[in-house]
Amino acid sequence: MEPEKKLEVVEVIEINEVVEIEEFAKRGEHVPHAKHYAFRVDKERVVVDTPTITGTEILAKVGKTPEGFKLYQHKRHHQPVLIGPHEVVDLRAHGVERFTTMPKDTTEGMVSCSVRQDFKLPAADEEYLEGLGLLWEALRQGESRWLIIHDWKVPAGYNRETVKLALLIPPSYSDSQIDMVNFAPALARNDGKAIGGLSVHAIGNESFQQWSRHRSQQNPWRIGIDDVASHLALVDEWLRREFEKA
Repeated sequence: MEPEKKLEVVEVIEINEVVEIEEFAKRGEHVPHAKHYAFRVDKERVVVDTPTITGTEILAKVGKTPEGFKLYQHKRHHQPVLIGPHEVVDLRAHGVERFTTMPKDTTEGMVSCSVRQDFKLPAADEEYLEGLGLLWEALRQGESRWLIIHDWKVPAGYNRETVKLALLIPPSYSDSQIDMVNFAPALARNDGKAIGGLSVHAIGNESFQQWSRHRSQQNPWRIGIDDVASHLALVDEWLRREFEKA
C-alpha cells in the first residue's frame, strides 16, 4: 500500500505591476505586493522595484544628498517623521504616503524653533523637534524636566484642533522611559462622553490635563530605540484609541 501523500499548501501572493502608495494611504488600505512602488518626494514621482529603501537612497532618486538635505516621511494621520540617512523605510508600511525634503541651511545655524532651553535633550531629539517646525521648550521646574511642544495637532473629534503638549523627561532618559502625556488647554470629546484617567497638573504657570496612559507588556520601552519621536507617535495613538472604546 502506497504511503499517503501530503499536500503542500502554497501561499499565493498577488503581484501588482506598479502601486501608487499614496493612493492606498488615502484610502486607509494596506499596500499590496508589487513589482514596482511609486511615491512622491516633494512634487517628483519616484518609482522603485523594492519595498524597502534607505533615506540616502530616497534623496538620491531626486538628485539630493544627506549632506545638503533632510528627509521627512509623511504618514497618514501622523506628524512628519525625520528619516535618517541610513534608516530603512518600508514603503508597504500602513499609512506611508509621501516624502518631503528640506535644505539644511534653512534652519541650521539660523532660526531655531526652541523658545527656551533650561536643559539639553539628545541631539537626535532636538533635530527631530526642529524638523517639526513647531515651537518647543525644555523647561526645568524644580527637579522636574519638561518638554513642551506648542500647536500640536489633535485628531478630529475633540474640542480643540491644536494644544500645547508636555512630556516629563526622566533624569536618566533615554535609559528610562517617557511616560504619559499632558495637554493644555484641557481636551474633551465633542460627543460629550467622558475621558477616563485624567487629572490636573501644574507645569510652569499653566494648568495641564494629565492623561494617565502607559506602555503595555506587549509594547515596552526599548532602550536605544525609543525616544521623543516614538513616544509622540504613541501619544497620537492614545488620542485616536479613545474613540475606539465602547
